[in-house]
Amino acid sequence: MRILILGAGAIGGYFGARLAAGGADVTFLVRPARAERLAKDGLRVVSPVGDLALPVATVTKATDPFDAVLLSCKAYDLESAIDAVAPAVGPATLVIPLLNGLRHYGELDARFGAERVAGGLVQMPGALRPDGSILHFSTLQRFIFGPRSTSQTAACQALLPTLQRGGFDPILSEDITQAMWAKFTFIAAFAGLTCLMRAPVGAIMTADDGQAIAEGFVTECAAVASAAGYAPSEASLSETRATLTAKGSTGTASMLRDLESGARTEHEHILGDMLARAKAAGVPAPLLTVALAHMQASEARRLAG
Repeated sequence: MRILILGAGAIGGYFGARLAAGGADVTFLVRPARAERLAKDGLRVVSPVGDLALPVATVTKATDPFDAVLLSCKAYDLESAIDAVAPAVGPATLVIPLLNGLRHYGELDARFGAERVAGGLVQMPGALRPDGSILHFSTLQRFIFGPRSTSQTAACQALLPTLQRGGFDPILSEDITQAMWAKFTFIAAFAGLTCLMRAPVGAIMTADDGQAIAEGFVTECAAVASAAGYAPSEASLSETRATLTAKGSTGTASMLRDLESGARTEHEHILGDMLARAKAAGVPAPLLTVALAHMQASEARRLAG
């Protein structure tokens, strides 16, 4: 199957590199400057599960349909990303977004039709380095996808063997919406906590009320998921709580790394959407309220220069 991956940053570049190394037919849709660098240096990954350095196929403009399109852009680039991949989406193309959160599905469904947009999520802590290589921070490389309707089941099953060539053990979920809500709960709580406190988890845990604040974020986000009909499982909540209260942890949400580097962040797509859902459901969310206000104020300062 032919796969088009939008972007060759931390997420798209990592999973695309693994797929390409496994012999899958992968093409990266990237900006001209990134295409030039990849042509010169190849796609390089530094990872505890194995480094990679390989040439990859790139295009700077999509012109014909692919079997599957993986979207790995930032949420604030979604509109331009949709326009960029539109020529690659044909009647039989499966679109799999790998963005954090859930709000993007409305825009994707409106443009391509809900029958073409499957569910997807990844967990791969990493970053694109200044030299163009991708640094993978841990052994975690979770890739979960699945049909959002029964009409997509066959297409998802057909794509699975190709994804398995990447060696990251992709999971074809029978309930992808539940899995996406679990990830949304985790990432909103993680981003809210570390961005509000401007510190990694371990440092937050040294504060008198650090653990209580962390658990408060988890409780609020889980309550929103429950109100939507997708209560996180006890196993999922335990994993989230453990990550957000681990003493000595250097872990931070990628949103904090973006914030501290002066880059644009996805706060409206993650924290804003979670808070909007909380208000709509009548779920009290004081910590989310403060975290979002903090990010909005920080964004105002960034834009003011």
